[in-house]
Amino acid sequence: MDLRPEVVFLGRAYTKPVMNRICGLRFLRQSCSHGERGFLEVKSSNSIATTSSEGIDSVAPRMLLGNASSNTNGSSSTARFWISPEENCVLESCEDEYGGIIVIPEKLPWNTNAFAYVLQESLSSWKMKGKKGIWLKLPLGRSELVPIAVKAGFKYHHAEQAYVMLTYWIPEGPCLLPANASHQVGVGGFVINENNEVLVVQEKYCASTSVGAWKLPTGFIHESEEIFSGAVREVKEETGIDTEFVEVISFRHAHHLAFGKSDLFFICMLRPLSNEIKIDEQEIEAAKWMPLNEFMEQPLIQDDNMFRKIIDICIARLGKRYCGLAAHQVISKFDGRSSSLYYNVVEPQDFNCQGV
Repeated sequence: MDLRPEVVFLGRAYTKPVMNRICGLRFLRQSCSHGERGFLEVKSSNSIATTSSEGIDSVAPRMLLGNASSNTNGSSSTARFWISPEENCVLESCEDEYGGIIVIPEKLPWNTNAFAYVLQESLSSWKMKGKKGIWLKLPLGRSELVPIAVKAGFKYHHAEQAYVMLTYWIPEGPCLLPANASHQVGVGGFVINENNEVLVVQEKYCASTSVGAWKLPTGFIHESEEIFSGAVREVKEETGIDTEFVEVISFRHAHHLAFGKSDLFFICMLRPLSNEIKIDEQEIEAAKWMPLNEFMEQPLIQDDNMFRKIIDICIARLGKRYCGLAAHQVISKFDGRSSSLYYNVVEPQDFNCQGV
């Protein structure tokens, strides 16, 4: 019987030219942090005792990864082995500014057994070096590695559409890694035209208590989107009306809402730049310009202390008795990035804000 097992060698350092000269040798993936190292796959004789070529020493199997099995005619079989590495092999990574490790997701081993082994070797190495928090980002296409990482002691941190982030805290004591985002951010647009009419909508999908009520256009801001541009976008998407941001009039902070997260909701005063309404038929049932007095008289407004207060503030802003927060671009030395700082500016000689 011609038993020709497949042997996987882990950890020995070979250059690609040498590897190419070895009969049946195939370079699978570079995965170690030092030199040109990788997982090697070769065809060997049935003794599986040694493999030697141009400086490659004889080595013995360290661990059997799979049971040998014959095919239907009994003429061949496949077995997988790991070979003891000459030196520890660790996942490719970089350090963060806090003494932690960020694993490079593009450099992860493709073989699950190899990943399990190298992950344990990496943790041992990082512990010896006094590292602290480990960040392991696993792309959606590598989801088979998630249970391996969890079994090794990693914990879920957060997930997005394209990946899941896991963390491992090495030192004893409480984990000091920052938690996942705790808030979601929403915006509402208060748009009033020269006829003293407010832009309002009726949503297709809403709570039973809000059916038939007219409300301000609202929505959530996108990742890396400014509050003011998010408000302009939401109004445009829901009603087709182009607007210009004026000020943040007020904001609400609530807790334990969607997915147990806290919620920040910003009311923005916007100046209309167009008048023709074209609704988003997927989310909006209807939209129109409603006289301000009629809007205020709705039970939804009159019976809700928060909404009534918001409208009172908006009316005070229209009467120049209140100043909201305008967005100002500033650069901080702490991170060197441009940020939006919201504040109001009132000239000493003028106690009224500029008109809308």
